[in-house]
Amino acid sequence: MSKRDYYEILEVSKNASAEEIKKAYRKKAIQFHPDKNPGNKEAEEKFKEAAEAYEVLSNQEKRKRYDQFGHAGVGGAAGGGFGGGGMSMDDIFSHFGDIFGGGFGGFGGFGGFGSSGSQRVNKGSNLRVKVKLTLQEIANGVEKKIKVKKYVSCQHCNGTGADKGSAYSDCSTCRGTGQVTRISNTILGQMQTRSTCPTCHGEGRIITHKCAQCNGEGLLRQDEIVTINIPAGVEEGMQLSVSGKGNAARRGGINGDLLVLIQEEQHPELIRDGSDLIYNLTMSIPDAILGAPVEIPTVEGRVKVKIEPGTQPGKILRLKGKGLPEVNGYHRGDLLVRINVFIPKDISREDAKMVEKLKESEAFLPGQGDEQSFFSRMKNMF
Repeated sequence: MSKRDYYEILEVSKNASAEEIKKAYRKKAIQFHPDKNPGNKEAEEKFKEAAEAYEVLSNQEKRKRYDQFGHAGVGGAAGGGFGGGGMSMDDIFSHFGDIFGGGFGGFGGFGGFGSSGSQRVNKGSNLRVKVKLTLQEIANGVEKKIKVKKYVSCQHCNGTGADKGSAYSDCSTCRGTGQVTRISNTILGQMQTRSTCPTCHGEGRIITHKCAQCNGEGLLRQDEIVTINIPAGVEEGMQLSVSGKGNAARRGGINGDLLVLIQEEQHPELIRDGSDLIYNLTMSIPDAILGAPVEIPTVEGRVKVKIEPGTQPGKILRLKGKGLPEVNGYHRGDLLVRINVFIPKDISREDAKMVEKLKESEAFLPGQGDEQSFFSRMKNMF
């Protein structure tokens, strides 16, 4: 099922400002918030859809890629793993709760996540990897399996950091709230500030006995094989995001993302120009004059092409559809064959005499001689 346009979801124009996009998202989120629509699966999906659209359009870099390449530019075409796809409620509450302040229009503070003193949702850090692709892989799309060293949830304690059977106790510093309040005297009077508790790091509780495997962190560093589905037509420097394949969060929460930077391996014969490919074909003087069959490399293999007699240096032949596909599009580029004619610098005396004979022929003067008789004489000469 294809995804809807993000601008259409938020009902804004493609020229909308960041503030207009933020207001449009707030309106949609209030309309479809789960607290306002209890048990309504359709409203829940629209709530997630709006959050996904805002996650992309509120980010200047992601929005630029989306405008240029559509959903595939932010990973939306790669089996649901790329871009903003697959956002859970925890993702949304963790990322965008600040937009609504403490009360979220009276709808329960984002299910308990948005109000002051709310539960804190941890998110693991993102990972970045580089993937090199050949032109053939770019032309067809490819599935890559890469080994990533990352933090994963400890299986011994299920990521809690506590040894099996051990209990937790409320943090004595913050008394279980996860935050500490400080009052300071200023020239304006007393000011109250709240910050994350330095003892429990905002969790509100401490572990009585730490897990021996992870030393209470809930994480272990391990190698993991990650499968990445890369769509056809990607370009050098494009970044794709595999949701949830980054580092695990400390003591539970949301996994980070795996950011995949695309690199292209240089083809030995073909040059990329957007979705088009360029091949420089160098011919001898006789072949350019008389015509000749040649083999042209493409991403699918070599193809035979007949070069017409009298082909001029600098002429470009266009092989339709032999280039690369566009990301998230139906157009495929062409293969442009640029004709070059090889002119030798050093020739033998015998070759020089032959060139002198050609020089005497009227057919070698622009606009002179009969073309048919000229080719006849050339074939006898060579």
